[in-house]
Amino acid sequence: MDWNDLRFFLEVARTNSLTKSAVKLKVSQSTVSRKISALESSLQTCLFLHHQTGYFLTDAGQKVLRYAEEVEAKVETLEKQMSGRDLTPAGTVRLATAVTLANHLIIPALPRFKACYPDILLELITGVNTVSVLRNDADIALRLVRPEQNSLKIRKVGVIKSAVYGSETYIHEHPAPVDNPIAGRSFITWDESFSHLSSARWLNKHFPDRTSALALTSLVTKIAAVKASLGLAVLPCFIAAQNSELVEVIPPQDVFSEELWLVTHADLIASSRIRVVAEFLMQIIAEAHLA
Repeated sequence: MDWNDLRFFLEVARTNSLTKSAVKLKVSQSTVSRKISALESSLQTCLFLHHQTGYFLTDAGQKVLRYAEEVEAKVETLEKQMSGRDLTPAGTVRLATAVTLANHLIIPALPRFKACYPDILLELITGVNTVSVLRNDADIALRLVRPEQNSLKIRKVGVIKSAVYGSETYIHEHPAPVDNPIAGRSFITWDESFSHLSSARWLNKHFPDRTSALALTSLVTKIAAVKASLGLAVLPCFIAAQNSELVEVIPPQDVFSEELWLVTHADLIASSRIRVVAEFLMQIIAEAHLA
């Protein structure tokens, strides 16, 4: 059976006329008649009864009509999805990112995203060192290190600046001269197992002889320690900005910045669910003044 013949069958079933069907399909009446005959021959049954008032479906034709309409509906759905006209993105999207970005950038904005796209289930995977977009462990990633694989779609989407901060109370209780802002002040540092982090490397390079008041293994506890007036710490500026009691001691231009990269598999670029997640990330990055 030629699936294309179903188009002619459907039109005749709806118009009850070879002439009207020919006009609608922009072919000759004889072509419509030939297509119907070919379909009947293929199915070995009579699909229409020809009367003076038109063509009417037989019982067998009624059964074929139900199947033909199902095929038509599925083809239309496929065309919409493939052409990008499906306006209701749905499905699961696995997003890999750092804990810092998940807790302080993405999760606070998720209620807004869920309100717009309730049919998308976002799976957040932290600890990106063990997650690979290339291996399809994740659909999309927000990274602080640019991947090297050429087969990935990689975009620079922002810059995360860091500075040295302390609480208002700590700064007041431990005054220091302007030209030596760490004099008489201690730092809250990373545990040795985290010495590979950018903030730890910067601190070790520029202030190797600083006093450490506390060594920690997470940014959340580090922020809590700064707010508890235990010492100074190197923190991302966008996170410090969310805490009004923190005071900038050494500005970001004298500390360091990290580039922010949006990564996805090249084969997934056209996916509407991936696209809306990427647009959401771009929006919140811009709102946090990271773009």
